[in-house]
Amino acid sequence: MSPDPALDRRAFLVSSGAATAAAWLGSSPLRASEVRGSDELKIGLIGCGGRGTGAAANCLDAAPGLKLVALGDLFADRMSRARQQLAGRGEQVQLPDERCFSGFDAYQKVIDAGVDLVILATPPHFRPIHLEAAVAAGKHVFMEKPVATDPAGIRRVLAASELAQKKGLGIVAGTQRRHESGYLELMKRVHDGAIGEPLAARCYWNMGGLWVHERRPGESDMEWQCRNWLYFTWLSGDHIVEQHIHNIDVVIWAMKRPPVACMGMGGRQVRTDAKFGNIFDHFAIDYDFGDGVHALSMCRQTDGAHGMVEESVIGTAGEIATTSGRYQIRAAKGKFERLKGGNDPYVQEHTDLIASIRAGKPLNEGRMVAESTLAAIMGRMSAYTGQRISWEQAMTSALDLSPKSYELGPLPMDPVATPGITKLI
Repeated sequence: MSPDPALDRRAFLVSSGAATAAAWLGSSPLRASEVRGSDELKIGLIGCGGRGTGAAANCLDAAPGLKLVALGDLFADRMSRARQQLAGRGEQVQLPDERCFSGFDAYQKVIDAGVDLVILATPPHFRPIHLEAAVAAGKHVFMEKPVATDPAGIRRVLAASELAQKKGLGIVAGTQRRHESGYLELMKRVHDGAIGEPLAARCYWNMGGLWVHERRPGESDMEWQCRNWLYFTWLSGDHIVEQHIHNIDVVIWAMKRPPVACMGMGGRQVRTDAKFGNIFDHFAIDYDFGDGVHALSMCRQTDGAHGMVEESVIGTAGEIATTSGRYQIRAAKGKFERLKGGNDPYVQEHTDLIASIRAGKPLNEGRMVAESTLAAIMGRMSAYTGQRISWEQAMTSALDLSPKSYELGPLPMDPVATPGITKLI
């Protein structure tokens, strides 16, 4: 998370055995142009929480000839837990001490450990830093969504994705609906004109609360915030970005373009305790796609309230309604159809990436997921400030939530945003 070698003394390091790892591998990793057929691919995992560990397992299930050979996380205990959880996969997992790293620079040690493909699954703030490093080193990338928490990060992701395209490197994102068979079939029909021209859309991720990491004695501000990352805007982007991006992405997919502007509202009504950091607990955003086309976006994390996770798009000749595992279309003359799904999109996204690498035509979803992430960020920016914001304003905004330094010490928390008072940057 920071390449500064001076941080090694302050971070939790298991090993600095990159040289040992390179010696074990015996050769440099395969370049994109060299990966063909059933060639073995060596995988490195950066970010060993629940989603990272799950993504590593999904990747190993995705195709033959894969080996997980390196792990990295800020915290040694999380790295060790992931190592233990993945150890039962036999020869697919080869994780000696010298290829298991912790600390702010663990990401670079994984990248340097002779891997061909890295999985990026740390808190979203670190995604641009890690993507840049992976692409610079010539690695293929699977990165979890969202891919940034501010416009400054989005611009870095876009630049790294462009460079990856030039270098022939694959990038696939964790917006798994893009690899879910039911969604794919339904979107094909939408884009082929089955519901006419889209006129409006709605999307929701309304649910209860999630886990909280209570602050433990002796934890510094930085350590506590990184362990309790869901609740700090600089780390997660707030839940509209971290979670609701899935639904916003589906609407953008259907529209075939990002919004031109948005107007949002939201607040912090239920989760007011300090352990919930500085994020909101509910948002409602009106996304303007131009030409009179609007989409309503709602997300909420409130225990005891009605839950709804779905998307709908209304066109001149019909409409669709979707959520994971359910894909419905009502086309012209009221004909209703429910499409079948069936595949596991969490595995399929890795299968598609690996197949594209081995075919010599690596997928690159970098711009796609960056635009969906920015749409979620601009919704949050509008809700935090109470101002209408255009796509151009969001894309060029100077907002950068990065801390001044990456070390396990003091880190004052930004105040909770107040619409009408918090300034739009």
